[in-house]
Amino acid sequence: MRNAMNIYKRKDGRYEGRIPLGYDDNGKIKYRYLYAKSLSEIKEKMLCAYAGMGNSAEKTCDKTFKELCHEWPASAKLRVKHSSYCCYEKLINKHIIPYFEDISYGELGTPIINEFSDYMLKFGKVNGFGGLSAKSVHDILVVMRSVAKYAEREYGFRNPMRNISVPKSESKETKVFNKDERGRLQSYLQCNLTESNLGILLTMYSGLRIGELCALTWDDIDFQNGIIHVSKTVQRVSRSSGGSKTAIEITSPKSKTSVRDVPLPSFVLDILRQNRHVDGNFILSGTNKPVEPRTMQNRFKAVLKDCGVRSANFHLLRHTYATVCIESGFDAKTVSELLGHSSVNITQPLCSFLYGDEEKVR
Repeated sequence: MRNAMNIYKRKDGRYEGRIPLGYDDNGKIKYRYLYAKSLSEIKEKMLCAYAGMGNSAEKTCDKTFKELCHEWPASAKLRVKHSSYCCYEKLINKHIIPYFEDISYGELGTPIINEFSDYMLKFGKVNGFGGLSAKSVHDILVVMRSVAKYAEREYGFRNPMRNISVPKSESKETKVFNKDERGRLQSYLQCNLTESNLGILLTMYSGLRIGELCALTWDDIDFQNGIIHVSKTVQRVSRSSGGSKTAIEITSPKSKTSVRDVPLPSFVLDILRQNRHVDGNFILSGTNKPVEPRTMQNRFKAVLKDCGVRSANFHLLRHTYATVCIESGFDAKTVSELLGHSSVNITQPLCSFLYGDEEKVR
């Protein structure tokens, strides 16, 4: 609830206090955010903050952007997955710090940040040949926004990212394997049942992400009830900060909703029974070591070439599974749960695509 001190109780149970820091160039009020576990604690924090800042709008910034970029990941490390943390560090060390280097945080403003975005779009690749995609630049700016929010929250510094617009990536129409391609692919897989081909067939009828498939072990298959228990994923992540060495990790899936049970057709279960290995072994390798997603992607493209189907990314199997489900009469909510989407809004465009809506699908 809101009160005279601008205090709110968040959904996570914490209290959030907002302290006005003045106005931005558009005349909108800016705030510093404080957090506490109890109402009395947040009131005390706010009173101390008001006393410390007097009536000044913002604190003087005495840090470089580089320093804040190194501070922020440490503050986020305990609340994000290790793979996400490594991704943030990679974007910071590879793109953000080399460009801004020793620039004072107080120097940042809309012109210099827009120049940075434009530079990344034109020349952002590390090898100097070409620019980054709009999606990549968008991800970089999202990290910069998080750093700016951290600086505002922790130090009361001005937030230079507040009015920055991120580049929009072009919408791409979702493509799926057609009926003829599905038939050729399935026929080839059933006639050539290696571990990898069994995994591809399994994905055709489950819509698993490639990392989820790579993490799947034989004890994840419930033969009695005819379902797959999806609870983990395989990823290649950096071993250390700023290092070039990487390692395979088995972690929790993309989101909480990605932990799910997916039913399988009876004929797929029969094929799995006939090729069953020891519980605990990975389905794709038949051993206690997983196959990494990049290797599986290469194997999939080789299979497509052998059976005369156009080259495609492994993720197209997931879109195809969703489309087949919708064609069979499944509603968007059910398909969303089967795919492990965090929101039905992610699944809904597939329905529009299938039924000829003019909306483009990502």
